[in-house]
Amino acid sequence: MYDEDTMKNIAKLIDHTNIKKGATAKDIKKTCDEAKEYGFRSVCINPEWVKLVKKELTDTNIKVVVLIDPPMGQSSHLHRCHLCNIAKRHGADELDIVMNIIDLKYERYNNILKDLKKLCKILPTKVIIGSGYLTDEEIIKAAEITKKAGAFCVKTATEKDPLENRELKEKARHLKIMRKAAPKLLIKAAGKIKNLKDLKMMTKAGANIIGASSGVKIMKEIRK
Repeated sequence: MYDEDTMKNIAKLIDHTNIKKGATAKDIKKTCDEAKEYGFRSVCINPEWVKLVKKELTDTNIKVVVLIDPPMGQSSHLHRCHLCNIAKRHGADELDIVMNIIDLKYERYNNILKDLKKLCKILPTKVIIGSGYLTDEEIIKAAEITKKAGAFCVKTATEKDPLENRELKEKARHLKIMRKAAPKLLIKAAGKIKNLKDLKMMTKAGANIIGASSGVKIMKEIRK
């Protein structure tokens, strides 16, 4: 059993996530209720739920975080700008934006930087680099671009990242690479973080924020 302060500190690391395609309004409200009960850092959702989540989290300090352009970040710059601006207008506090991973693979670095610089000016931004798709050298480059673009955080992954099918030890190794490449950025680890042991592994490797749909399970472990 952890003391109350420790529990609160762990909860404040977690972006409580519900990005399921079939999620209903009832599901999203439940996610918000859980965030309020445990005091999570944020609720992370798809763009269509921003208004609802903002309403549900009124009079709390819990942030509304919006996932933009998964899984590969391949939409046009204009569409990405549109999504981000709508999210801001509807009450989002932060954006989790997927870097254009194909552009990264083809070394179109200027295109990526130009895109992200504009998006990062709309709201505080975490950039998702899809580290499971990348070589170590590409992870370094992606983290460096994220820093140059003005984001405050670099994030490992979102849905459909190949890394999600591997051991978390590989994700932990990626976090260390990201930390070394962009030491002044926060780092968010996400994907297959299922329990307290997983969370501890990620924070030990350098994660400042944990993206997880298993936040309630983790908190229940702490309360035991």
